[in-house]
Amino acid sequence: MSPHAQPPGPSSTLRFGYGTNGLADLRLDDALALLADLGYDGVGLTLDHMHLDPLAPDLAARTRRVADRLQARGLSATVETGARYVLDPRRKHGPSLLDPDPQDRARRVDLLLRAVRVAAGLGAHAVHCFSGITPAGTDPDTAWKRLADGLAPVLDAAATAGVPLAVEPEPGHLLATLADFHHLRGLLGDPEPLGLTLDIGHCQCLEPLSPADCVRAAAPWLRHVQIEDMRRGVHEHLPFGDGEIDFPPVLAALADTGYQGLAVVELPRHSHAGPHFAELSLPFLRHAAPTPQGSTP
Repeated sequence: MSPHAQPPGPSSTLRFGYGTNGLADLRLDDALALLADLGYDGVGLTLDHMHLDPLAPDLAARTRRVADRLQARGLSATVETGARYVLDPRRKHGPSLLDPDPQDRARRVDLLLRAVRVAAGLGAHAVHCFSGITPAGTDPDTAWKRLADGLAPVLDAAATAGVPLAVEPEPGHLLATLADFHHLRGLLGDPEPLGLTLDIGHCQCLEPLSPADCVRAAAPWLRHVQIEDMRRGVHEHLPFGDGEIDFPPVLAALADTGYQGLAVVELPRHSHAGPHFAELSLPFLRHAAPTPQGSTP
């Protein structure tokens, strides 16, 4: 079966993770131990200065150590690249693939290439990335061309590594919606390694479809899922129950479409109480998830 497609099938057991960007005050070893002890299936590992720094020396050796710890804890992983200041200590998420300076764009490309190598070393199921915000004075055609050109070598590396690249529609970015993702697919010629990160909260925030319908529409390209609560029109990641999302239909859609990756809790602004929210989130998701066929409720 082509990795482009995950065919619909009977309800499957969903696998839940928690993002290390919501555990930024913990050492990585402590974060992995916490998630394993709580019963999570995996982790969304944001490459950052405190968690597997992608720019520090001996990245390959450090990646091997993390891979050993993941295996010992029984955790799978997605590699995420949304660290706020890992490349520039003064510009949030800068530089991006859309920056006017080619050298700045090259720094983001290099980070993504490092992320692909880390993902291959960890046996991760995807590498997450995003477009960035269109710089002032940049016309849309130029921005889209920069994005496509920047992603081309990353997609080549992802194909060689056998790890899909999962681009996330992000409110306020050039690539903000599912429709924008399909525009990028068209520009790039629908390359096999190009997949989608679907943030369930973002669907509630700005998509015309319901979050559950977004899951169904995205299913053929879905490689990674981020999940949290959110309100319509407000891009604020909220703990479960504090927003407007009806989660059982969303999780049923994920199961029914045969999604095989992690659904990673994304609460980056709650790191001050990360262990608390990690403990609360998994029971909520398990209660909202459908019972697998053949299981006793």
